Amino acid sequence: MKRLILAAACAFALVACSNPEEERKAQEAAAAAAKAQQEEKAEGVAKQYEMAVAAQDWERARIHGGALLDQYKDTDVAARIEPGFAEVQAKGDAARDLRRMQGLWQYNQIPVGSKGMQVSAQIYSKQRVDVDGSGAKPVQLVFRDHPEWKRHAYLVLQAGDFRCPQCKVQVSVDGGKPIAMAAWRPKTDEAIAMFITDQKALWKLARKAKVISIEFPVKAGGTRTAVFETGGVDANRMPKWWE
Repeated sequence: MKRLILAAACAFALVACSNPEEERKAQEAAAAAAKAQQEEKAEGVAKQYEMAVAAQDWERARIHGGALLDQYKDTDVAARIEPGFAEVQAKGDAARDLRRMQGLWQYNQIPVGSKGMQVSAQIYSKQRVDVDGSGAKPVQLVFRDHPEWKRHAYLVLQAGDFRCPQCKVQVSVDGGKPIAMAAWRPKTDEAIAMFITDQKALWKLARKAKVISIEFPVKAGGTRTAVFETGGVDANRMPKWWE
């Protein structure tokens, strides 16, 4: 009986029982077929990657390239794209960060009777700031173009107040040396706002910088600093004479 079972097994696996060389070749052929299948799948992802690179769609290229190197890391296709992927990844990260910063800005257009449109661009500080001991709250930076009041740039607080009938604020660009800029607080209780006199210069800094910080005096004593990630501003949303 045992001999019959052995014979039957050999009948179903004749190569394995009678010819080790053929078994080795069969295994190599199976491995080659599996590798070819992996290479084919990897090539499909690589085409998507290369199309995204050609279109300079760096975020999409980063996703496809990362997937290729993760899922098909042992393929020839992965070896082909790997040398240039670090640069693409860096561009993808930068594009993603730019998109995030673009989302920080708000733009408004409001009709002002028959006089035209009030246009504004505004952004909140990266971190909340405690200006009077009541707790940290957002600080807002606003650029406004009004058909009657003309151009202004100003900070807005939600609590506390500025100590600035006439004063100076310190503006730093991307962590650089502070620049002193004249500012003033209007005599009104309607809003806690402080205007920066050279609004065009501040707008220029906001457009060119990734981050600006503004140090301002407060009524509670001393100064506070608000940091704004301005790098995603769309200058086209404001009138051309702001340039």
